[in-house]
Amino acid sequence: MILSCHNISKSFGTDTVLKDASFHIEAHEKAAVVGINGAGKSTLLKILIGEETADTGEVTIAKGATVGYLAQQNMLPGGLSIYEEVAQVKQDVIDMENSLRIMEHQMDEASGDTLEALIDRYHQTQTQFEQAGGYAWKSEISGVLRGLGFTDDEFGKSVDTLSGGQKTRVALGKLLLASPDIMLLDEPTNHLDLNSIEWLENYLLNYRGAVIVVAHDRYFLNKVVSKVIEIDQGHVLSFPGDYNDYSVHKQQLREAQLKAWMNQQARIRHQEEVIAKLRSFNREKSIRRAESREKMLGRIDRLEKPSEERSDMRLNLAPRIESGKDVLSAEHLSKSFEFTLFDDLNLEIRRSERVALIGNNGTGKSTLLKILIGQMEADAGSVKLGTNVHIGYYDQEHQVLHPEKTLFDELQDAFPSMNNTQIRDTLASFLFTGDDVFKRVSDLSGGERGRLSLAKLMLSEANFLILDEPTNHLDILSKEILEDAVNRYTGTILCVSHDRWFINRTATRILDLTGRTLIEYKGNYDYYLEKHEELTQRLLKDDAASHSSGGVIASSNASHLSMQKTAPASASSSDARQDWKKQKEKQAKERKRAAMLRETEDEIAALEERDARIDEELQKESVFTDLDLVRQLSGEKADITQRLEVLYEKWAQMAE
Repeated sequence: MILSCHNISKSFGTDTVLKDASFHIEAHEKAAVVGINGAGKSTLLKILIGEETADTGEVTIAKGATVGYLAQQNMLPGGLSIYEEVAQVKQDVIDMENSLRIMEHQMDEASGDTLEALIDRYHQTQTQFEQAGGYAWKSEISGVLRGLGFTDDEFGKSVDTLSGGQKTRVALGKLLLASPDIMLLDEPTNHLDLNSIEWLENYLLNYRGAVIVVAHDRYFLNKVVSKVIEIDQGHVLSFPGDYNDYSVHKQQLREAQLKAWMNQQARIRHQEEVIAKLRSFNREKSIRRAESREKMLGRIDRLEKPSEERSDMRLNLAPRIESGKDVLSAEHLSKSFEFTLFDDLNLEIRRSERVALIGNNGTGKSTLLKILIGQMEADAGSVKLGTNVHIGYYDQEHQVLHPEKTLFDELQDAFPSMNNTQIRDTLASFLFTGDDVFKRVSDLSGGERGRLSLAKLMLSEANFLILDEPTNHLDILSKEILEDAVNRYTGTILCVSHDRWFINRTATRILDLTGRTLIEYKGNYDYYLEKHEELTQRLLKDDAASHSSGGVIASSNASHLSMQKTAPASASSSDARQDWKKQKEKQAKERKRAAMLRETEDEIAALEERDARIDEELQKESVFTDLDLVRQLSGEKADITQRLEVLYEKWAQMAE
């Protein structure tokens, strides 16, 4: 055990965040902390690192264990480049390397005892340098920065010029390279694109230390963690397994708790009825019996009613009128800033489609959405909306909200036909009650701004929703409410999102904006993963054919895939394409290896479970007295043992 919490309690005024929280973390264990926004997840992490003080209880960390922490907001001192800032983590290794270079020069000029002393010190320093991974520090830094989405050209960029999200990625890079024994991560995926999230997943899976992560990315949690620590109304419970396992166990536990509470309530009501009946007799003996039962009832340890499954944010997306069949058509769109984002893009969206637009950070996804809604002009090309199309836009930066207005004014000014009661009822549906409605937009948290934007989206009654990262800052339960609303919606949706779970549950078509072109997948995210490599290879092989296609999407009925080509690549972009191809091939091999590893682990688990059941069977008298059955089970057990030996060896080779 590397970390343990015992009876941790924390309150802010009358608001109790944690009640007698107890759990432990083993060395190398990966654990998630989950709960609704405001449940106390970040507070718990701050207590673990000593930034907050618990009211009661104790945190114990193994002697000598180092702890690293990534907050949601990270400040960097400035004055350094991205590479220099991250390299500070390796300063001890850099100092050793500099010492080695100095000693090498000194040894060229030294002799006798001085030389021997230098040689001894050189060998000692070199040994320490090697043990600290000194020969790999530069490649480690470059690998982590690239994995987190920084290009080599950005390594020299000053941290003073970075956005808040970019600074958080730099802080995450520093923490990963520091390799503490216990790593605490508060929403590490918030500012990462899909490739970077997948890279981080693999990094953490292979990380030797313990990891405690707060995250609302369910795909991420399913892949990384083996324990889920839930905070629910101040109570903390630990569940073994990934997020799916937690969801199942949580539902089972809640059903059992609710059943026990209802049974106890029924017994209490029965006793109360008996007591009332006895008192109604109005006789001394019956009254004494009633009083005796009342004392017994008072001594009952009453169960707390389980918390209700949260469905308090009420979101109903419904178009006022139906649009025409053709909702949007974009032809030959191009856009450049310092470099070309996309060129000669063509896009068509039809009624009732739910299209997810994905791609790495900086590829132009949000820019494309702004061009489609008319907030930004394209360098070339045209956009045409269909008949009776009314757009509702959700902006990830919430720039459609007015920071100086109150929540009440924000809705009243946008929808003047609504009366005061209707406005208050709508805001209450999105968890804004009482004096909350008079808060200024500028004082809201990211999650609160997201809920207000969703409220305006619902009231718009639009039949074409264009959503830019709608799940940002929402907790898991709010995401599920949004997913259900999107799936019930009868209009059309175009959505940019990095939330793979959300995409998988809602999308009917995926557009991948990559290499200045759109690649289409006619399915959800699971289908995208399945067909991504196949389509990528076809794109590269058929690059020469893009001239004749003229940028028009060409469909393949056999595989239900389609592609869109960009203009012919220059020599430099051809080199970049080859690098991209190698990267994709490497990613494909890694995914294939990971899939084979999971299949092997599943087969091992199934065989081990069957082997244990056979052992149990052989202990039964009805079995061990039946020689034929014993021979049959013994033979099966021998086959399992032989097969497991093969699988163990196979697993060891793939896991290296």
